[in-house]
Amino acid sequence: MADFILTTGDLAMFNPAFGLAVVTVIPGNLVGTGKGMINKKLICVDGDEKTVMVPGCPYMTPVFNIPGVGMLSISSLGADQKAKRTKSNNKPVLLKGSTFNARFQVMVPAQQPTPGGPVPDATPQYSGTGTFMTTNVRVKGQ
Repeated sequence: MADFILTTGDLAMFNPAFGLAVVTVIPGNLVGTGKGMINKKLICVDGDEKTVMVPGCPYMTPVFNIPGVGMLSISSLGADQKAKRTKSNNKPVLLKGSTFNARFQVMVPAQQPTPGGPVPDATPQYSGTGTFMTTNVRVKGQ
């Protein structure tokens, strides 16, 4: 099914729930490497999603309620976010689609207060989801 093609400057909007972790999310910016342009912005193609990395996002969990910090990234696209037919530079273009899978990599663990001192969160990463927000409302790919 046809959907809007993503371009440089479009946003990866992460949902704050990452399993038990609640992340203070910051949007990530896409940078296109395709040959074509829409609205004077490069088209995003398969692989461009891997460059979206958002460091410095605080998080906590119900148990580890002293905030920690980590980095958001896209772990995989949804089936409807990669064009089947529309290509640029022999790569499928990226589409707005529904949801992508996201990863939250813990850099500074959240901590649990205890009488003996704070205990750090031992979970190295959490999984979540997100969506794309695009400024392109003209050109669709499929």
